[in-house]
Amino acid sequence: MSFRIQPQPPARPNRCQLFGPGSRPALFEKMAASAADVVNLDLEDSVAPDDKDAARKNIIEAINDVDWGNKHVSVRINGLDTPWWYRDVVDLLEQAGERLDQIMIPKVGCAADVYAVDALVTAIEAARGRGKRISLEVIIESAAGVTHVEEIAASSPRLQAMSLGAADFAASMGMQTTGIGGTQENYYMLHEGQKYWSDPWHWVQTAIVAACRTHGILPVDGPFGDFSDDEGYIAQARRSATLGMVGKWAIHPKQIALANQVFTPSEEQIREAREILAAMEQAKANGEGATVYKGRLVDIASIKQAEVIVKQAEMIEAG
Repeated sequence: MSFRIQPQPPARPNRCQLFGPGSRPALFEKMAASAADVVNLDLEDSVAPDDKDAARKNIIEAINDVDWGNKHVSVRINGLDTPWWYRDVVDLLEQAGERLDQIMIPKVGCAADVYAVDALVTAIEAARGRGKRISLEVIIESAAGVTHVEEIAASSPRLQAMSLGAADFAASMGMQTTGIGGTQENYYMLHEGQKYWSDPWHWVQTAIVAACRTHGILPVDGPFGDFSDDEGYIAQARRSATLGMVGKWAIHPKQIALANQVFTPSEEQIREAREILAAMEQAKANGEGATVYKGRLVDIASIKQAEVIVKQAEMIEAG
C-alpha cells in the first residue's frame, strides 16, 4: 500500500560479511579479531560432505568459547535439499549459546523454504527457553529465488538480510561464465569499435534491493571470486552501494578493508549530506520547499537521500 511508510531495516552495520569454513577452526579467532561487521561461519559449500559433522561441532564450540566482541555472528547452514540442514539447525539452537545471532539459509527459492527453517527455529527456541530470538538471512542464488524474491522478502519477521550468491545463480540461469561476480569478458557492448563492459548482475541486484527495501531488510552483495583483483572488487562494491546495497561478502581477509572502505560514507559525503540538510532547514524557515545547493536543486526528496548517508555514518560510528 502506497500510504504506508516504508519500514526501516535493522539498525546495525553490515558493510562486510566475512566467511570462514567450519572445518578450519584455526581461523575463528582471526575472524573475531577482524574489522568485519558480520562473521559467517560456514557449514555449506566450503565444507566437504565427510566433514559436515565435525564442522558443526567446531562452530558450536567457537560460538560458545570465542570472544566475538560486537560482531554479528551468523552460521550458514546447508541447503534444504540436503540431509544435513535440519541437524545444523537443531544442534545450533540446542547446543550453541546466546551468542549466536543469525542463521543464513542458502539457495532459497520460495517463501516456504524460509517458513520451514523459521518453524523449526521457533519450536526449538520455545522448547529450550532461549532468551534471544534468532534472526535469518537468505541467499538468492537461483532462477526460482529471483522469480520469487518479493515473497521471500516478506516471508518471515525473523528475516533481516538478503544476499546475492552469484556463482550458483549463474549456474541456475545457465549463464556462460565461470566468474564469481564482477564484469564478464563476453558481456560487452560495442561503440565505434570499442568494447564497453556492463554489469550482468545489475538487474538481479536491483530486484533484491527493491524487495528488501519494500520489507525493511538489509540488501547485501555476495562474493567476488578473484581475491587477487582489488580494483575489480572495489568497482563491483561501488556499483552495489550505488544501487542501495549496504555491504558485501569477503571470502578472503584482504577483502574486508575494501568492503569497509566502499560502504563507509566518506567525510566529504557526510559533510555534503549535512550541508544539504542545513540548506533545506533554512529553506523551510523561509517558507520554501526547495533551494539551490552548489548549483543544483535540492528539495524534500534530497532530505531523504542525505538522511540515509548521515544515519549510516552515525550507526557505524556508534557500532
